[in-house]
Amino acid sequence: MTRDHNTSISPRDLTHPQQVRAYGALVGCAVADAVGAPFEFKRAGLYGETFPTEVLGGIGEMIGGGSFGWAPGEFTDDTQMALALAEALEAGEGFDPAVVWSHFRAWSDSAVDVGITIGTSLRFDSYVGAAEKAHNMLGGRTASNGAAMRIAPVGIVGVLAGQAMTYEIAVAQASITHFDPAASAGAAIVAEIIRNTIVTGDFEASVASTFEFLAGTPLASVVLEQFVEICSASFDPLTHVGPPNGTIWTAVAQAIWAVRSTTCFHDAVVAAIDLGGDTDTVAAIAGSMAGAFYGMQGIPIRWTTYVHGHVVMPDGRKVQYRCQDLIDTARRLLALGNAPRSWVEPPVQPGKVHDLGVWASNLDGARLVPNDFGVVSLCITDDRFIHHPYRRGVYMRDSEGDRNPELFFVLREAVEAIDAFLEEGRQVVVHCHGGRSRTTFVLKAWYMLREGKTHAEAHQWVGDEWPLYETWTRTFLDVLDNEWSDYVEAVHRELP
Repeated sequence: MTRDHNTSISPRDLTHPQQVRAYGALVGCAVADAVGAPFEFKRAGLYGETFPTEVLGGIGEMIGGGSFGWAPGEFTDDTQMALALAEALEAGEGFDPAVVWSHFRAWSDSAVDVGITIGTSLRFDSYVGAAEKAHNMLGGRTASNGAAMRIAPVGIVGVLAGQAMTYEIAVAQASITHFDPAASAGAAIVAEIIRNTIVTGDFEASVASTFEFLAGTPLASVVLEQFVEICSASFDPLTHVGPPNGTIWTAVAQAIWAVRSTTCFHDAVVAAIDLGGDTDTVAAIAGSMAGAFYGMQGIPIRWTTYVHGHVVMPDGRKVQYRCQDLIDTARRLLALGNAPRSWVEPPVQPGKVHDLGVWASNLDGARLVPNDFGVVSLCITDDRFIHHPYRRGVYMRDSEGDRNPELFFVLREAVEAIDAFLEEGRQVVVHCHGGRSRTTFVLKAWYMLREGKTHAEAHQWVGDEWPLYETWTRTFLDVLDNEWSDYVEAVHRELP
């Protein structure tokens, strides 16, 4: 029987690709926000001028700075509010305006950047009537983009709640701080696109479905008159004449355009940032949708590795978030709980497997390498390497079937990270939890590409060099035999 993708889905019925796309929505928001932060309020095209080519080594393009002096990889108020909303949805077991209000207020009391509309609304003691009072104080100008920048958690929880409830929550959370119905409409548009894309894996169809659905809601006239045209495939931000992207209309339109006009997460985020203006917010909205489309494994690992930030909770706790914390937050919104952690095995002394300076180890063994090594981690590491300056965390499950929906992409990312660190003159240690299956999968792929070898030759090499070599994951072998072998052949065919 075909499932109606607009109805609720039970956590036990979620497919692995759907789960990974949900993680991508929240991580994508944070990553894009952090990458865009240094360029906030600056001119168009500056990102492309600063980074004419991708920076695969070091900390990538996570340079920090910007108007509020963000640390490299630190996300801004956009993601902070998204996480405050996520925690409120979890604490309130659904949408409770009083709980959301308390989380928003706790966040704003210590935030270094609070938008004008949001800050004006949150100055009042109660959420009741606060948005309308702020609207009047601001001369009726509250159609800003803040209601959509934080919406990713609603799209994620909406996978379980269904289309109608996603709309209700999106509008309700927007109305707490933004009185103008356009803000609610923009938030509802992005939330439903995220939800539908997570469920179906089809971004373009999700955009079309979203506008069809919203045509039958109380916000239909706002959507039809103010959003349909600028969110259509004919929209061109380079020629469009309209309000700046600090407004809900232009921010949402530019974010949809950024995803629609590109073919990968990286390019979608760069396209959004290079429009200039409110770069972190437009990028965060685009990153939420692009993450829902390409999934967690479609996001560059040099970005996911360094993304971080914190949010102050109503009880005064300062909760820190890194990539795995964001994944766990998304998992809790899906009623899956935090990702399970396996028993940590005793450390294995790192072993050198290639004269170029490539080493192998297990989780705790990799901690033994000097600080100037590059570390490529293929498992959950929690806080083990956060003070190690040269690292990459790779989302890769040691499982068969569809648990790694973008396995080729993430494998290439891991291999490119090894080579980037080597190019910088670093030794590199590759590890997973036990130093067995994932570690040798990536090592074989690296050896095949670096040396132009076959899978059989790489199998012989790693078996000779690393005693923990295991081949129990058939999916890994199939990728090396097929897509990766084709890729290696194509790359070496182009070499002089």
